[in-house]
Amino acid sequence: MPPQDPLYDPAPDSRDEGTDAPRPRKLRPAVVLSVIAVIAVVASLVFFLRPGDGGNAAAPAGTAPTSEAALPPAPEVTYYQQPGPPAGSPLEPVEPLQVSVSNDQVGTSLTKGLVGISLEATDLADPMLSGDNASLVKLFKEADQPVLRFGGNAVDRRFFWTSTNEAVPSTGYKGDKAHPVRAVGPADLARLNTLLEAADATVSLTVDLGHYDPERAADMAKHAAEIFGPRLLSFTVGNEPNGFGANGVRPGGYSTGQYVEELKAYAVAMNAVAPNVPISGPGAYDRKWWQPFIDADIPQKKILSFHNYPLHSCDGGDPKSSPTIANVMTPLMHQRADDYQQAALEVAKAAGLETWLPETGIAACPGSNETSRTHASALWTADYALNAAQLGITRIGFHSSMLTCKGGPPMSAICSGGAYLKPDGTFTGRANFFGISMVAEMEGGKFLNLDSKGGGLMYSYALRNGDGSTSVVLVNQNDPEKAAQTEVTLTLPERALTGTMTQLAGPSYAAEDSTVIDGAKSEPVPLAERATVEGFAYGSRQQTFKLTAGTVTVLNFKH
Repeated sequence: MPPQDPLYDPAPDSRDEGTDAPRPRKLRPAVVLSVIAVIAVVASLVFFLRPGDGGNAAAPAGTAPTSEAALPPAPEVTYYQQPGPPAGSPLEPVEPLQVSVSNDQVGTSLTKGLVGISLEATDLADPMLSGDNASLVKLFKEADQPVLRFGGNAVDRRFFWTSTNEAVPSTGYKGDKAHPVRAVGPADLARLNTLLEAADATVSLTVDLGHYDPERAADMAKHAAEIFGPRLLSFTVGNEPNGFGANGVRPGGYSTGQYVEELKAYAVAMNAVAPNVPISGPGAYDRKWWQPFIDADIPQKKILSFHNYPLHSCDGGDPKSSPTIANVMTPLMHQRADDYQQAALEVAKAAGLETWLPETGIAACPGSNETSRTHASALWTADYALNAAQLGITRIGFHSSMLTCKGGPPMSAICSGGAYLKPDGTFTGRANFFGISMVAEMEGGKFLNLDSKGGGLMYSYALRNGDGSTSVVLVNQNDPEKAAQTEVTLTLPERALTGTMTQLAGPSYAAEDSTVIDGAKSEPVPLAERATVEGFAYGSRQQTFKLTAGTVTVLNFKH
């Protein structure tokens, strides 16, 4: 097997803890059972709720009344067929899950463009980033209006911007066969723009701070603003400047004071030629760098950005932070991310800044580890993105690569076919990409408060969508090889007239290339074509059903 390449250069030893119209599609055979008519008991031409079904709660203006009221007969539906536990599984029981969703809003939203792909700045020179690349267009459409962020360790080491076709300087830029030095110019940005337009994506750029040159950065900003227009969301000055002193980008050390002074020079020069483009920063993985950026007197300071890789102990020195499946599938992993993200949100909110997480992933470690390419990474990705959005983070970029699936970075959400270092430009998504797709394909809406009890290793989210429907997401991280199906009792804020579902599933935590959505390696079935959750109770607030372990299930209820 070809050698594995790191997703990016080895980092310091530790990281800080912490309705689009539906696309037409036929229902997949693996998804549904044969059509079963739901028998409606009709005493006359109207249908009345039975006492005790919870139908007397008050409803907000604009929603269906929840008092006993006439309903038409129940329509015919097709039930969703989810996979069961693997044959021979021990079927360890899981405590039943009880979820009660309120009409009260959390105060945060799930918006289109939440989840995106982070790439190295040198990838801007890759001719495969084009609207002519059908496979990339398809993938990014499945990520539904993603942000493509360009930065990574490459930007301060081996990225050279030139609008005049200069040669890359012979000193100061260092690469290797897998990570070469690249020159990037306006033609590369114009080619990328064809991809953004074809896939309905946006872009966020990072300028080189490793080689101090505010004028060159301003020249890049000027061309980018002209070429991308409103699709350009932000600039960041440097990538992870907190590591410059330790990793040799700036020999002799690099302080927050030096960073702020250089940041000011860059921001002023860039703002003079691209005055409408926000500055985000510091793009660091050390929280001590957040406040200096916030306090910096620079124009267009709109976004606090930070990086986070929850599992950072690459040498195993901290067993709880080592990249193992046992660590990924644990409540500590969820809580660690939650705590770190809340810390960033707190300081950003106090300063009136938006909060982005433009570079993240399970582990900061190069090469393969237990979590690479696994179904566990899909379960983690979906929960991580949803929890971050519910807390208030508005952009998340999962760090990825344009290299090949064989031999390329194993944690990349996307990869190309072809022999090692010879990508053929046909891109596919790995397991963690399907986790991204599940979140991206949601309708978007405002998070609702809920009470959740039981369910073992499960996480619950609820949203009120723009059309008045309610979405409920249940991330079932119980072991798909061992755990029995979980009995779920869900109480909705209003009576449900329809209840459909889509589901990500896989046979085991460690399974590679086996994650599917609705039985196929593709995006979720369009909302209008989804099958009904088995056991759906027409006209009732309370829904009872079972969920297979190792799944992410998105339920949508119309009232």
